[in-house]
Amino acid sequence: MERIDLHVHSNASDGSLTPTEVADEAMRMGLSAIALTDHDTVDGVAEILDYTKDKPLEVVPGIELSCYYNNREIHILGFYMDYENPELQKELAVLKEAREGRNEKMVAMMQADGLPVTMEKLLHGNPDSVITRAHFARVLVEEGVCKDKDTAFRKYIGIGCKYYLPKPQVTCETAMRILTTYSKAAFLAHPLLYHLGYAQIDELLAYLKTLGLKGLEAFHSSNNRFESEKLRSLAAKYGLAISGGSDFHGVVKPNIQMGIGRGNMNIPKELLDIIKTL
Repeated sequence: MERIDLHVHSNASDGSLTPTEVADEAMRMGLSAIALTDHDTVDGVAEILDYTKDKPLEVVPGIELSCYYNNREIHILGFYMDYENPELQKELAVLKEAREGRNEKMVAMMQADGLPVTMEKLLHGNPDSVITRAHFARVLVEEGVCKDKDTAFRKYIGIGCKYYLPKPQVTCETAMRILTTYSKAAFLAHPLLYHLGYAQIDELLAYLKTLGLKGLEAFHSSNNRFESEKLRSLAAKYGLAISGGSDFHGVVKPNIQMGIGRGNMNIPKELLDIIKTL
């Protein structure tokens, strides 16, 4: 059986590997296809597609857009993005500018308290990266402020912590408009990570389907078998397709391997074949 992974990050956002290194890791793991789904950016897509054009790896140009539902952040995956479209680039530039404003304020708050965090350290030699809180956590660990990234989130940058600032609230309507315009299919990412009950997830799916949602991520490294089956049932209720992905980030999430997650994943290529028909 050919295996795939439809949720992978590179250092174009908060992963640790370059797009080229992501492709190498996918081939090392014996995968036949992956989707590069960086946060709010398609900047890594051209590199990975160019690198793999003569290699035995199919790459889906994707994205993971952040938006808000009832004041709760959710993520929506877009598959087969029209990544070279200049209008899409304008849309994403607006999102990036808003995120950068938040990041600069967080840096200023930390520096005011003497913490050794700068934008240069966050960018870490990759000035085009979309900076997320994972970058802040990395710097706090590298500078010896925290022993590990979990501590950084728990004490410094997690929700409710002193240096936490929410991202500007992009609406579901805006995110879905972008994805229905510039991608083949929009899928709700990791539905169980939003701390919603199944009844609330049901309501969310019903709402997003009215905006053009085509599927949900039923298989994810954080799910057990029962949870994945429950999500498959919800997908069937709304006539939605399903996808699966590890949410690989490299050393940022060292316990998650591409293609297999925490050892609990085996995503068949048939899921991608279905997405191609949507």
